[in-house]
Amino acid sequence: MASLLCNARIQLTEELEQMQQGTLMRKVKSKNWKKQRYFKLQDDCMTIWYHSKRTGRIESAFSISDVETVREGHQSEVLQSVAEEFPPERCFTIVFYGRRGNLDLIASSAEEAQCWVQGLHQLIEVATSMDQREKIDQWIRDWFQKGDKNKDGRMNFKEVQRLLKMMNVDMNEDHALQLFQREEVLSLFQDFSEDGKKLTLLELVDFLRQEQLEDEGAEQLAMELIDKYEPSETARARHVLSADGFLMYLCSPDGSIFNPQHRALWQDMSQPLCHYFISSSHNTYLIEDQIRGQSSIEGYIRALKRGCRCLEVDCWDGPNGEPVVYHGHTFTSKIPFREVVSTLGKYAFKTSDYPVIVSLENHCSMEQQEVLAQQLKTILGEQLLTTTTDGRIPTQLPSPEELKHKILLKGKKIGRLEDTLDGPGDEAPDVSDDDNGAEAEEERRRVKKDKESLAQSLSDCVIYCKSVSFRGFQEARSHSRPSEISSFSEAKARKLIRDAGNEFVRHNAWQLTRIYPSGMRTDSSNYSPQEMWNVGCQIVALNFQTAGMEMDLCDGLFSQNGRCGYVLKPPFMRDEETLFDPSDPSSREGPGPTTLTIQVISGQQLPKVANSKEGAVIDPLVRVEIHGVPADQAHQETKYIENNGFNPRWDETLQFQLHVPELALIRFVVEDYDKTSRNDFVGQFTLAFVNIKPGYRHIHLLSKDGTSIPPSSLFVHIHITEPPGPEQD
Repeated sequence: MASLLCNARIQLTEELEQMQQGTLMRKVKSKNWKKQRYFKLQDDCMTIWYHSKRTGRIESAFSISDVETVREGHQSEVLQSVAEEFPPERCFTIVFYGRRGNLDLIASSAEEAQCWVQGLHQLIEVATSMDQREKIDQWIRDWFQKGDKNKDGRMNFKEVQRLLKMMNVDMNEDHALQLFQREEVLSLFQDFSEDGKKLTLLELVDFLRQEQLEDEGAEQLAMELIDKYEPSETARARHVLSADGFLMYLCSPDGSIFNPQHRALWQDMSQPLCHYFISSSHNTYLIEDQIRGQSSIEGYIRALKRGCRCLEVDCWDGPNGEPVVYHGHTFTSKIPFREVVSTLGKYAFKTSDYPVIVSLENHCSMEQQEVLAQQLKTILGEQLLTTTTDGRIPTQLPSPEELKHKILLKGKKIGRLEDTLDGPGDEAPDVSDDDNGAEAEEERRRVKKDKESLAQSLSDCVIYCKSVSFRGFQEARSHSRPSEISSFSEAKARKLIRDAGNEFVRHNAWQLTRIYPSGMRTDSSNYSPQEMWNVGCQIVALNFQTAGMEMDLCDGLFSQNGRCGYVLKPPFMRDEETLFDPSDPSSREGPGPTTLTIQVISGQQLPKVANSKEGAVIDPLVRVEIHGVPADQAHQETKYIENNGFNPRWDETLQFQLHVPELALIRFVVEDYDKTSRNDFVGQFTLAFVNIKPGYRHIHLLSKDGTSIPPSSLFVHIHITEPPGPEQD
């Protein structure tokens, strides 16, 4: 069998050749753990192996497609801890997608470090720009590397048999011939192709209009798809699409279930902050559990890279007058507040231009609160918002657009915002009747108490997000201060949803609300954010470090709108007089439920289940879950297919009624059926109903961590039936 070849798109530079020869470097895990490892780029230019110098045994391997970026110098806590010992030009950090830990390395010279940094950057660029065909080629290459046991670059029959089992294929020889054919796609192609060999421009337009419901500009789109996806130059010149080109289109972002136009920024960003759902993290500094876990700057970097816009910082008095961040009264490790603020300043706007809210849990003495304020101001400078956008008292919150590139502090504040500003309403409170007199007296008592425990300089940094205790929806409405915010534990929020759903929705139309996990969740588990979004809560804080359905929903909602961390709420949740109550779908004015029909056709190259027995092939099934208002919560699943994770065919139709489609999230889950115990997770994909494209679509599956696992996918047909609108006169 042929030797494994290097990816055709990679230019073999001097750096890559040097990486293929191999380099001895120090792998660093802590100040005291620095061991020599031999790193080598494999011939395929897409896999790196490293092994112990002492034993020569291969310790680990990773694919370039798993690498998100490379940081030069002392840009991780581990490398900062050895900064005095090793200069920054010899140090670099390999950062992986998802929750996999970083790889911190020290080269023996600055030149060697540069060689690896530049070489890795070149390879990452190739990996991220691969189309579906190249991803499949790379997937096959990766499997061959795993199957080629004796590393001779060739495969004997035994190795091939073993490899097929590893690739989730259980087959006889006849079946092998059909292995790479997509019969379901070919038959669809032939339904629209007169000669069965090509789609003419008009035939492709028919397909786009009839099946994909691409009514506007279908001719223009057909031309673009042929130019983009037809591999044959002659076919392109004749404006026809071959079966290969048709498959390439269906596997591409243009053939994805996710509307490509909604991937970019597509929503109005000029509405008040409280009109958006905001991607929010709880105890952002933790990367493990809440009791003994490690506190780390990486928690902030990872959350910000995922588009998170509200971060939590727990501050406590630290040694030498320097405040520290950690989960108080626990054994979690500590990080200097100064480092957290520097990280914020550096990473806040790399993924999104829109404002970041820092939720400050302040447990510091007055002296160290002064230090908090001083570090926020000096390190963040202009980024820190220290006055209202127009210098006047707000009658409503500013918009994400007005607050671009600004960091807002959420915390306690002495007195009212209007006491520090000029503008309408800055007169003394009207005390003409007994009620107001008592209220003004209460306000004065509160200010006096706050002055005793809160440093004025820190209080002055809080503008639009003054933390206040919740005293009921009526009381909040009577004061009508949009710059105040209340926080609720998940249990308190659930009680309010149950007892006063409509009032909660109305409250969230003019003021921000933050929800946080129960203190009992010491394992960093999460609650479902959906029930909180159903009443319009904006800041629904989750433990980003914990993978699972809850984070899938969060990633699913915020994967739209340019991943900017802000998603506009539906119109009926932005109206302060709304009648909407999630427990009563009929309270949403509209013509009736929408029907969502999903035909689950087939699966492609599904991954192996983690920790499965060698040689085991999965029995996949697909479950479709609807997360939305209580009346819409539902799930259905297909039958399982025995021993085929390579190209299973289900051809099953599932149907759902959606009463409030604007709030619905759809989660596709693939599991490995097990009749004796719980099914194993294989892959998932979650998206908001409003981002679904109808027609024949591929769903590109994600791992438990939310990272892509190319070329694993599902092939489905989506049909959406809107209810008939009101009859016209």
